[in-house]
Amino acid sequence: MTARDDILALQARMAEAVIGQEAMIDRLLLGLLADGHLLVEGLPGLAKTRAIKSLAKHLEASFSRIQFTPDLLPADITGSEIYFSEGGKGEFRFQQGPLFANLVLADEVNRSPAKVQAALLEAMEERQVTVGSTTHPLPPLFLVMATQNPIEQEGTYPLPEAQLDRFLMHVNVGYPALDAEAQIMRLTRSEEFGASRAPAPGTDTAAPPVLRIPAQSIFDARAQVHAVEVGEAVERYIVALVQATRDPKPLDAQLADWIQVGVSPRGSIGLDRVSRAYAWLQGRDYVTPEDVQAVVHEVFRHRLILTYEAHAAQVSVDTVIARLVDKVAVS
Repeated sequence: MTARDDILALQARMAEAVIGQEAMIDRLLLGLLADGHLLVEGLPGLAKTRAIKSLAKHLEASFSRIQFTPDLLPADITGSEIYFSEGGKGEFRFQQGPLFANLVLADEVNRSPAKVQAALLEAMEERQVTVGSTTHPLPPLFLVMATQNPIEQEGTYPLPEAQLDRFLMHVNVGYPALDAEAQIMRLTRSEEFGASRAPAPGTDTAAPPVLRIPAQSIFDARAQVHAVEVGEAVERYIVALVQATRDPKPLDAQLADWIQVGVSPRGSIGLDRVSRAYAWLQGRDYVTPEDVQAVVHEVFRHRLILTYEAHAAQVSVDTVIARLVDKVAVS
């Protein structure tokens, strides 16, 4: 099997376990292929945790879940030096924290203080953790999926815009469709039935092993994504979209009233990377403007800062991005 076959098989297996959230599965795989981290925002019970657990189940990768709380300390996630005494001699040894995994779920990341958030985001950016005078590299395959609840803001510590910029994509998760909701109930019933069945005497109760996609397939896929061609016209289109967020007045006076701060250079880099990953996932070795448009919302959503006037008029950031896409011409 090719690397693309493995990724498509991984996508199909995840879709069997996470029903009605195909867009979230696609974005999770795009983050994996583009070697970036995701901020996923959605109401409770929308399978955010289930999605990354399903990814870890079907991929040769270690998984850890960190529940962010107000009393969490940076050492709780990065690890710390522990004193060991053996044979009359004592020494400090580094005990790795839960960040040292291939797939990390940072659950409700906005519930922890700024120091913990900074420690997480520094590890995401630098791909290493420094404790004392020693630097410890994180695994080559390393993805953080941080979640936020959009409705409960009491007792939270919102991430600053400069730190939000370090996420490759900001994914919004909505309710599943009606048909999908019925499938979810049937899937839950079957899982409950399987868990409650009493094994017959003398039978092996161990679950059958899951055939997992090798981690090397991810690195092979990334090499192919890197080779996807981005033509000059598409490059100009990406740059034009980014520039329009910084100086929207010549394009549209209404956009100028809505946008306070535009997209940083990380946005153009991220849009290029995610567009290439999206094109590769569609089976092409070149990027089209439609590929850029398919992922621009996730790449720009957390990087745009809207004005007071936009908030007062209840204009959402997705509305602003849609207007940008409508106004910026493909050269």
